[in-house]
Amino acid sequence: MALSIDCIKQQKRVMISRFGKSENIRGLTQILTTLLPLILLWWAAVLCVSTFPWVAAATVPLITLFTLRVFALMHECGHGSLFRSHRLNRAAGFVLGVVAGMPQYVWSQHHAYHHAHNGNWEKYRGPYATLSVDEYAALTARRQWMYRLKCSMAVAPLAGFIYLIFNPRFTWIKGTTAWMLHVIGKKLTQPGDSLQRHAASFQCRYWKSSREYSHMFWNNVVLLCLWASMCWACGSTLFFSIYLLTVSIAGGIGIVLFTVQHNFEHAYASSSERWDYDTGAIEGTSYLQLPNWLNWFTANIGVHHVHHLCSRIPYYRLPQVLRNHPELKGIGRLTLLQSLGCVRLVLWDDSRRRLISFRELAEWRRARTARPVA
Repeated sequence: MALSIDCIKQQKRVMISRFGKSENIRGLTQILTTLLPLILLWWAAVLCVSTFPWVAAATVPLITLFTLRVFALMHECGHGSLFRSHRLNRAAGFVLGVVAGMPQYVWSQHHAYHHAHNGNWEKYRGPYATLSVDEYAALTARRQWMYRLKCSMAVAPLAGFIYLIFNPRFTWIKGTTAWMLHVIGKKLTQPGDSLQRHAASFQCRYWKSSREYSHMFWNNVVLLCLWASMCWACGSTLFFSIYLLTVSIAGGIGIVLFTVQHNFEHAYASSSERWDYDTGAIEGTSYLQLPNWLNWFTANIGVHHVHHLCSRIPYYRLPQVLRNHPELKGIGRLTLLQSLGCVRLVLWDDSRRRLISFRELAEWRRARTARPVA
């Protein structure tokens, strides 16, 4: 593998120069072929719910898949790879972020951190903040149960609801309230200073700059206006029944896909001292082989190792990279069936330098207990 990594490092610049060129027209086509069908599906669901309820029910999985694709394209805009134009990536990213429920610019800053530190377990451990065996053992019984529940695939839709619907609204309201109370308190104790100075002195873990807050503010305002419009047009019960279900499931699918693309057997994990960016990209991410139709809905996110190696390559060029560099097809390769087993790998075993499941941990503990004392 070391030789392969060295060869890939040498070819990385060639890949970027050859495939790292986005096209505005092609990017616009991706947006239109996603948003227009999504609008039509919503129209069909609302129109048919009373007369042809089975038609309305049939639209739900399709709305879910197109919502998943909206998030995948938003992800591309965050990397500046869907369009050649920086302005188009920002504008499209904002619109897609509203549809997906996520403030895109703020999300892209956090996602950039993931790319910059993937495989460095001193700085980043994935969406579930994966614990080591020793860290898990140090938890109370209740916190161990909560960690097992959090990592369960069965609660993925709930995680999707929290990730896409609840958290972006809650953190904005909570942060804004704290900011307003901070400004009022400062003005009362230091009336001679300007409101701008008091506002600038506020620090919040939900945003790092005024630009991030601005994006968070407008994402929430536009989304809440969209919710109100949809409730007025089709009724709040019908709208939220479809919306909460489809967005939550889409978010859950996205979280599961993201997890198995980084938490798999023998995935690369290193300390800061020994960590290497390209090795983390190639050995710390998987190549998830998905059916062609699912590749379309996920914007080829299965070719995740190449994406991490060169995130500026547009998703629609990733299959070309694999065709021109077939050596990449054998690295971190997972089938859809194999990926289901990776969902269970939620603990890091320092002694074996790999991820293990709760079952493996229990078997190891039983074996150690049954071992006769010398």
